[in-house]
Formats: sequence, structure tokens, C-alpha cells
Amino acid sequence: MTFSWLRKPRRTFFLYRRLFGAQLKAILEYQSDFYIMIVSAVLTQLLGIVFLWVVYNRIPDINGWTFWEVVFMYAMVYLTEGFGSLFFEGTWRLGRIVNNGELDVMLLRPVSPILQVLSYSVGMNGLGNIVIGIIMISQALIRMDLHWSLGKIIIAVLLVVTAILIRVSINLAANTTAFWFKNAGNAFPMMIHNLGEFAKYPITIFSLGVQLLVAVLIPFAFISFFPAYYLFDKSSAPWFWIACPVAAIYCAAVAYTVFHFGLRKYESVGN
Repeated sequence: MTFSWLRKPRRTFFLYRRLFGAQLKAILEYQSDFYIMIVSAVLTQLLGIVFLWVVYNRIPDINGWTFWEVVFMYAMVYLTEGFGSLFFEGTWRLGRIVNNGELDVMLLRPVSPILQVLSYSVGMNGLGNIVIGIIMISQALIRMDLHWSLGKIIIAVLLVVTAILIRVSINLAANTTAFWFKNAGNAFPMMIHNLGEFAKYPITIFSLGVQLLVAVLIPFAFISFFPAYYLFDKSSAPWFWIACPVAAIYCAAVAYTVFHFGLRKYESVGN
């Protein structure tokens, strides 16, 4: 196993940009589909906010969490999902890549297979999620009485980056099951993805089992709950935010390891 491509960030970024650009040009040839996907994503996410508003119209807070604090968690889920879909949609195409034998071509190229998988496709619906996520996060932070400093702003940006890394890593790790489940109807990745719905709410409202599931086993809570816990000053520990980058490194390492372990099981066309 080699991490050489990770040690060359400029070359990695250049190759990703070229591969992603080629996919983007193909998508933009069909402009009607482009606009439909964006609008549908926006409408879907707005329905979730309407539901949340209806709930908070009757209940002032949920286990000590106010409306705008939960909106922030909702937004972080949307934002990371949007980035994962727009820039790294290839993770969701891994089953097709494996079963159609397209991975053979990727393995022959002098480019990391993971990099090629990540840039394999573009999910334009992710752009709608990103727009809604940014608007919601902005509104939540504006309406909350927060005490900002340069350090806290830098940490906030870092938390967003680590949240995206966690989301993409979980998507990749879940979809690598295509190396073992040798059929086109692999439902495992979607099952893992749906667990991310728990991250839209404070995990403290769930049972201990659910909390352990989304905070330890599949750490979706580090996408939304823990960043909110830090930014809204609910923790007395000043270094609490470090847990998020640690979780991101852990998720990336697991996804990388599982992917390369799956490559050993790959048997060309039809797996």
C-alpha cells in the first residue's frame, strides 16, 4: 500500500481537476437536466426545513437545542452531502465501475484508482444542496449570539472541511462493498447513507445505542452535532473541536484501507 499520491498534493489536485473538468463538460451538454437536478434538490431540502419549522412552532427547544441551532445541523448535512455529490459522485458509481469492468482501465493508468473513482462522475443536484446549506448556515450563525474571534473563524472553516472529508470517506467506504457484493442491487451504501439522517438532530435525543452508532461506529455526528456543540459554546473544553479533525483522519484512513483491501478481491469484468 502506498500513499505516494497523497504526498504530491499539487499533482493530485491537477489530475483531479482535469478528470473532474471532463465529466463536468459532459454533464453541461444537457442543460435542461442540469437545471432540473438543481431545482429538485433545492425543493427537497426546503421541505425538510418546513417540517423542522412546524415542529419548533409547537416546541420551543429540543433537549436544550433551539431552532436555529438545529437548522445549523440540518445545513451541515446538506452542505456535506452537496459537496460529496457535486465533486465526488464517483463514490456512488463504484458498484457500476466494478461490475462493468471499468476498473480495469483505471488500474492500467498511472493515476491513483481512488482519485479516478472520486472524479468519475458529477452530481449536479449537489449544487442545489450546497446553495441551500450555505444560506441556512449563514442565517443560523447570524441569528445566534456568538462571540467570534479570528481563531474561532479559522476553526469553523476547518470543521466544515473535516465534515466534508468525513462524508466523502463514509460514502467511499460504504460503496467499496461492491468488491464483495457482486451484484448491481447492493443496498448497503444507501443504508449507511440513510443513517446520516440522525445527524440532522442533536444525538442526545436518541438512545445510547444510536449515539454510539453515529458517534463512534459510523461517525456522522462529527459532520453536524459536534461542530455545533463547539461553535455554540455548549462545551467547556476549549480544545473540544480537535475531535472533528481526528475523526476525519480516521474515516479517510479506514476508507483508503478498505478500498485497497477490496482491490485484492477484484477479479476483472463481473468481479
